[in-house]
Amino acid sequence: MNEPLAERLRPKTLEDYLSQPHLIGDNGVIKQQIKQGAIASMILWGPPGTGKTTLANLIAHASGRPFYTLSAINSGVKDVREVIEKAKNSGGLFTTKNPILFIDEIHRFSKSQQDSLLQAVEKGWVTLIGATTENPSFEVIPALLSRCQVYILNPFSKENLETLLKRAISRDDLLSKRSIDIKETEALIRLSGGDARKLLNIFELIINTFPPAEKIEITNEIVLQKIQQNVARYDKTGEQHYDIISAFIKSIRGSDPNAAVYWLARMIEGGEDVKFIARRMLILASEDIGNANPTALVMANNTFQAVSIIGYPEARIILSQCAVYLATSPKSNASYEAIGKAMQLVRETGDLSVPLHLRNAPTKLMKDLGYGENYKYAHSYDQNFIDQEFLPDEISNTTIYTPGTNQRENAQREFLKKRWKDKYKY
Repeated sequence: MNEPLAERLRPKTLEDYLSQPHLIGDNGVIKQQIKQGAIASMILWGPPGTGKTTLANLIAHASGRPFYTLSAINSGVKDVREVIEKAKNSGGLFTTKNPILFIDEIHRFSKSQQDSLLQAVEKGWVTLIGATTENPSFEVIPALLSRCQVYILNPFSKENLETLLKRAISRDDLLSKRSIDIKETEALIRLSGGDARKLLNIFELIINTFPPAEKIEITNEIVLQKIQQNVARYDKTGEQHYDIISAFIKSIRGSDPNAAVYWLARMIEGGEDVKFIARRMLILASEDIGNANPTALVMANNTFQAVSIIGYPEARIILSQCAVYLATSPKSNASYEAIGKAMQLVRETGDLSVPLHLRNAPTKLMKDLGYGENYKYAHSYDQNFIDQEFLPDEISNTTIYTPGTNQRENAQREFLKKRWKDKYKY
């Protein structure tokens, strides 16, 4: 049997589906749609191995609808139109329910491919279920997105993954015939990163390193040892998408252009989406560099725009230039830390009132109530500055932003100390 363990254990019913209770639990939104017989077109958005393809199949099975599938990697506009035509015919001939068209990795569809779906979805010839690991707000055209509900799938919990391992050794035709005792699960679960398919692939890889008749005890040490020995084979599963982008980002954050370009090359050679790489650098430019070098954000944004137009193979040069620039830039996460502190403060203190002197006063009544009174217009004072409180009274003098230790933010620190004296005392 050459079928991978993850495929052999793919759930056949909604009852066997382990995760996503917010979608398919008793009160889950998709479960309710199935009960009512009214399946809406939807986008399933979540990391790899969270059951998007399985869920699409189960929805079709549970609702008694014909099921058609396309992969965005190897399907063109012609393929889309042919499937839609088949779906229209099958819907009209065999059932009163419109067929389900499942498109895996819909974020890889071009605009023209997505446009070709619009009429079929709008007229109800098919119910579209798209699966994506990327934010659909960026990757799905607005016209199509507006016709679909977006449902988020979460990584599997530790309990879900442990249940999956138990199922593997009790239900799988091959593994159930072997003597397998799972003593520890921490390493398996940590390596899986919440990806059920990755967990089962790792588990099967480890089991297959033992002779068929040998009693197997799975410990954390055994898992790490076996994975290290079989790392080349493990890499070929193509499931290091998030591990490699993590290494890439951490290399840039750590100011190592050698490593950054190496991991970039790994992604390019693996066929990674050019916009995915550029988008992550755009986020990093603000999160990890920020005001230590504001030009980094401009550079990253220009890179995103450029590679979106150019594509591979030339985009590799632009990506490399940007990665090196970001890696060699001074670093600061001060703005990232500041918004985190501010949001936490909002959660803790609630909707505090805007101080009267900062309120807008467009009507006479508002002015009579004191709105805007005693506000001091900064430009009317020396150096365009006057000391006044801009936070609500309950949190006045709270320090939220602390400049980083680099040339630009050191200048910011001195500016703030000069203006605010003790209020911005670092």
